[in-house]
Amino acid sequence: AAEGAKVGVVDRNEEAGRAIVEEIRRDGGTAVFVRADVSKADEVEAAAKAVADQLGTVNVLFNHAGTIIIKPFLECTLEEWNWLMAVNVTSMYLMTRAILPGMLAAGGGSIVCTSSISAVAATPQEVFYNVTKSACHMFAQSIAVEYRDQNIRCNTVAPGFVKTPHGLREVKELSALGVDMSDAAIAVQQGRLCEPEEVARAALFLASDEASFVNGTHLFVDNCFRAV
Repeated sequence: AAEGAKVGVVDRNEEAGRAIVEEIRRDGGTAVFVRADVSKADEVEAAAKAVADQLGTVNVLFNHAGTIIIKPFLECTLEEWNWLMAVNVTSMYLMTRAILPGMLAAGGGSIVCTSSISAVAATPQEVFYNVTKSACHMFAQSIAVEYRDQNIRCNTVAPGFVKTPHGLREVKELSALGVDMSDAAIAVQQGRLCEPEEVARAALFLASDEASFVNGTHLFVDNCFRAV
């Protein structure tokens, strides 16, 4: 919004979603909120239509919804597998399917999907989560390859451990299961916890025309996590 975009916020958390829209509007931006569970096809279709009706054709889609299951693999259930796949992977398919036709009709667009270092660096106690993020990588790459010649770009932003409620919960729960998530361990992996704004700036780059020749790639925001 600060860069001049009209923003449609789609989330099942109505209170938080409306709060961020009001913040954008107070700062002089344009934003609307639509409540939807993005793992459910009918709600996604309705939300996509509502945003387009209010703001016009969508030319940037940020598939950011995600959650995590942290527990030993043999304690994980099929129901949890299906739920995590629905939130982390199916949501990207549903939102992209809903938005892509309008992008194609308008002559192009940019899709950014939030992945994770976990797509390429497996963490114990997170088998399900690691798999969903690996799927995120291939989804984005495949969309990019299929629609490149129709002026569609699709990339992932892949952070390390981030100082958000999600990231701090992950650190806490992994520690409780015996994984070394001490400050010293994090310092070895990535120096420090990543700030949310540092991921946002990377996602903004991928969404923008500044990344016009960046397509089908994964932008790691991990401060050398993979290089150590």
